[in-house]
Amino acid sequence: MLSAKPWRGEAVAAFCATQLASLCLGLAVAGLLQKAGLPAFRDPDGFGLILFSTLSFQGVTWLLIGLFLRSHQTSWREAFGFSQAQWWRVLLAALVVVLVILPVAWSLQGLSAMALEKAGLTPEDQTAVKLLSAATTWWTQAYLCVFTVVIAPVAEEFIFRGVLFPFVKQLGYPRLAWLGVSLLFALIHMDLAIVVPLFVLALALTWLYELTDNLLAPIAAHSLFNTANLLVLYYSEPLDRFLQNFSQLIHERI
Repeated sequence: MLSAKPWRGEAVAAFCATQLASLCLGLAVAGLLQKAGLPAFRDPDGFGLILFSTLSFQGVTWLLIGLFLRSHQTSWREAFGFSQAQWWRVLLAALVVVLVILPVAWSLQGLSAMALEKAGLTPEDQTAVKLLSAATTWWTQAYLCVFTVVIAPVAEEFIFRGVLFPFVKQLGYPRLAWLGVSLLFALIHMDLAIVVPLFVLALALTWLYELTDNLLAPIAAHSLFNTANLLVLYYSEPLDRFLQNFSQLIHERI
């Protein structure tokens, strides 16, 4: 059962408002630098543009976490669950949840894409997928991998599971906490094809947080989920080629 959190309303409002302001400012500055023709900002997959677009939200959150916890006189260890004993059980629970949710999320994504096509809409690749596919330098690829596996899961889980979920729930709106916060998590990724699978993922991460009362659990599950999708992205094309060649070889021998 999730324990009560000491989050104050004015602190939560300031936390969210600062994130929104930082995101808007980061995108505005990145747009100006792109118009100025700076090499790192000229192309949509330029490293400077990628850096601004990611750090202006998830990156800034890492800084805001420290300020938010300090205002509540709470340490990182207490907030994230590192001070609790038997944390390996928490990680094991996260692994089990990911193994269950991955095929469900992938199936829902496929169904969502089919539904969009039938509705006359063409589903586009996720922004993260586009960036990773277009990245040509090793440092850009390395940064995106670190962002996907470490920076984003910590920031997003602290925002949605660590702050918003318990805060809304403790206000007396448990259904809104479960459904509203999970839907908001799905919508911020701004991709219709993944809204449903991410909503289901968010519900699973929320349940995991409720079960363990440890933020490390949904962070680990989120990171493992992103890692699995990252591996699929990197190895799907070589695997497709291998299967095609293997199929062709079998066909020739038959």
